[in-house]
Amino acid sequence: MNIEPTDNQGQLTPAQIATVAARVAPRIDRPIVLVGMMGVGKSTVGRKLAAALGVPFSDADDEIVAAAQMSVTDIFEQFGEAHFRDGERRVIARLLDTGKGVLATGGGAFVQEETRALILEQGIAVWLDSDIDTLVARVSRNDKRPLLRGGNVREIVTRMKAERESAYAMAPIHVSSGTGPHIDTVARILEALDQCL
Repeated sequence: MNIEPTDNQGQLTPAQIATVAARVAPRIDRPIVLVGMMGVGKSTVGRKLAAALGVPFSDADDEIVAAAQMSVTDIFEQFGEAHFRDGERRVIARLLDTGKGVLATGGGAFVQEETRALILEQGIAVWLDSDIDTLVARVSRNDKRPLLRGGNVREIVTRMKAERESAYAMAPIHVSSGTGPHIDTVARILEALDQCL
């Protein structure tokens, strides 16, 4: 089921967010996995969503860095993207086995067929989506993204978004993440979960 929040969603007060979270939390039986483009806010939104639901938060990229003892950029440069994606899949599989929680994935994780199948089978996939201007503004603040090096950031982000959207669209929940406060995106996710669980 693809759920697209209406325009009035996401404008909840903190008390309303807490009420929806309390209603949703007992019905969650597997990890919520945030997927989508780099810069869409998966890590920031994920932390806030996990706090609202009272569950642990994990960031797949942080876990990969800890497991490999090197940065994502260094892994890409020394071993290539295929090696990184293999490690990413194994780390995500391990994190999915930990049970309830919120997991933020890297932008390319859900595009990989095996990783996507794992997430769809064992988690609740939520596609966080955003417009190109917002994505470019956010990713331009971080020069540690290996797939953005050596080119026009807007062109690369636009191309990547076009290439990846068909994969992201396989997530059962689709939520917009705009330029407003991240808590608005959390509210939209909670309302979508409330509708589909």
